[in-house]
Amino acid sequence: MYSDKENVNILTSLLVNHGVNKAIVCPGSRNAPIVHNLNECPDIQCYPVTDERSAGFYALGMAQATDSPVVVCVTSGTALLNLLPAVAEAFYQHIPLIVVSADRPAQWINQLDGQTIPQNGALSSFVKKSINIPEFHDEEERWYCNRMINEALISCSCGACGPVHINVPITEPLYEFTKTKLPVERKIEFVSASVDTTKARALMLDRFKHASRPMIVIGQTKEKIINERLSAYLQSNAVVLIEPLSAGGQQLYMDEIVRCVENDERYLPDFILYIGECIVSKSIKKFLRKAAHTAEVWMASEDGKIADTLMNAVGVIEGNVSELLDNIVFDKSEAYYHLWHDSSLAKNIVERCRSFVPEYSQMYAVKSFEEAISHYDIIRHYANSMSVRLGCIYSKGYMHVNRGINGIEGSLSTAAGYSLASDRDVYCVIGDLSFFYDQNALWNRNIGGNFKILLLNNRGGAIFGKFEGLKDSNARDNLVMAKHNTSAAGICSANHINYIVASNAEELKAGLDKFINMKSDSPTVLEVFTDAENDMNVIKEYYTKI
Repeated sequence: MYSDKENVNILTSLLVNHGVNKAIVCPGSRNAPIVHNLNECPDIQCYPVTDERSAGFYALGMAQATDSPVVVCVTSGTALLNLLPAVAEAFYQHIPLIVVSADRPAQWINQLDGQTIPQNGALSSFVKKSINIPEFHDEEERWYCNRMINEALISCSCGACGPVHINVPITEPLYEFTKTKLPVERKIEFVSASVDTTKARALMLDRFKHASRPMIVIGQTKEKIINERLSAYLQSNAVVLIEPLSAGGQQLYMDEIVRCVENDERYLPDFILYIGECIVSKSIKKFLRKAAHTAEVWMASEDGKIADTLMNAVGVIEGNVSELLDNIVFDKSEAYYHLWHDSSLAKNIVERCRSFVPEYSQMYAVKSFEEAISHYDIIRHYANSMSVRLGCIYSKGYMHVNRGINGIEGSLSTAAGYSLASDRDVYCVIGDLSFFYDQNALWNRNIGGNFKILLLNNRGGAIFGKFEGLKDSNARDNLVMAKHNTSAAGICSANHINYIVASNAEELKAGLDKFINMKSDSPTVLEVFTDAENDMNVIKEYYTKI
């Protein structure tokens, strides 16, 4: 019988799944549920050691002898601190040591109760990864617990091995052992493609071969990571969800199609290969998370990072993504491919998107801008928030965007810095709050005429206006949306920057022509004034019509 503590059961199950079969255990009450589970588990052999400092070195020696991870489990309080010498030695010897410490609940830390010192992160200078897995209350927290333990156990053994710390807060009662079996837990496999490309390809080939609805999702990537030939090949042989900030092309109107089919289970994949970093579309992420219990998800990245955004990663392949894809042959799943690309629904949605003509608004401005520059060899930088979302609808080329954290700060400075190192025209499409936040980017005498800024000014953070619940708040307009009446005219004048303004469709058309074709040694700003409420209504109309 196993413990009633589910975080302890998940940990035990994953230790077994990752091939851990030896544990040094130290006496204590708080860690009793963990020790009980380790002892009950037929796949793990336990060795008792009373002195925690000695126990750490026992585990170190055992890991040296077996060349595999060994658990050392201690109770709460100073028991954990006594492991530090052995953990530090393991860190510098690159020995795979798994420190498991029981802990008191977070609400009791530093409250003058017994053994309530801060344990989470106590060994952080000498471990490859440190995690805290409190008892969970819902499925999302359970997924988080599973993911963190997988990450820690992978980190312990991948690359240059080393110790990891798993801290386990446990509430009373401690000694209830009524579970007849451990839960079946998702193990995340880790494959280094740079070391074993044959194994990586075999895993991918086998899964794609047996998938009836395979899909590739490409998040933000560096511009050259996927070449045009490979991108065209992928998109002609598999369903690919890709955005303009994803290198290798754009599959138009993917977000819009997903919004229309999200409740149709025929469109859900049964296998997903996820490449790159984040994607902008919340609709795509929400849709793919519905497949969390039906689709096997594999991640492929240069650094082998585990980023389980679709909540069902079962494997991570580390290595050169382009080389990996170039060596895998994908068999097109005809029915599934045509469902996405050639069905009457898909064609109808694409036609509606293309035929939609927005009235004068930020959406109209971005559409007009992208059409005007479509034949020019230029660099696009889009700022976060509404700017990048509009870019995802209309951009026909690769978009640079600070999507690592998704903040509005620094977008203007990043584009300006790019322009200094490029001989091509660099265009930055940016909203007003982001622009004024980062206006010091223009206080630089080195930026030149190849830097051009399309400033979308609707006098506030209009994207926050879409939240229905905020409409009843007195703080909405001035505090959340930060409404203002600021113009870029004075900033441009002070920094000797060309300034063009547009407040309607006719002025925008003339302004864009001047903006794109102006020859100057100084940067140029085209400030487009729109109405925030109308901007949001136009976006709603667009999605309603499709």
